[in-house]
Amino acid sequence: MKRTVELGFLLALALILSYVESLIPFSFGIPGIKLGLPNLIVLLLLYEGTWKEALLVNGLRIILSGFLFSNLYTILYALSGAVFSFAGMYVGRRTKRFSMVGVSVLGGVLHNVGQLLVAMAVVETLAVAYYAPYLIAAGTVTGTLIGLTGREILPYLQRVEREGE
Repeated sequence: MKRTVELGFLLALALILSYVESLIPFSFGIPGIKLGLPNLIVLLLLYEGTWKEALLVNGLRIILSGFLFSNLYTILYALSGAVFSFAGMYVGRRTKRFSMVGVSVLGGVLHNVGQLLVAMAVVETLAVAYYAPYLIAAGTVTGTLIGLTGREILPYLQRVEREGE
């Protein structure tokens, strides 16, 4: 029961971060660029929870924030990005070949790759691939920022967890 409450709190926090992110004008004229603030929760769950918990919170966050703050197309793009992102982050974490920052960068870049692939399918043209270098660069920068933030927060979470036992 305690873990359910903790996951509910993390889901609520991820929704708040989604809302805050929706208020920040951060596009630089290129569609699809976001800070990825809610991915901080997913990243932390990959390190302090289980992959199933991370996947559950991420999926619920995307669906709920989509219905609360945007529309069905946004959910489609977010889910496609999340599938690629989560797969990369999971593999990066599981192989232990990447630092937390590296895992986060993988997530940021692959999220954009997943969204580009859906965009190509929706608009039925490869022309949107023109945005790939910009989105990959943006995913690298934002993934680095989220990873650095996660790296700073993780020791506090671990200490709180130890004290709660």
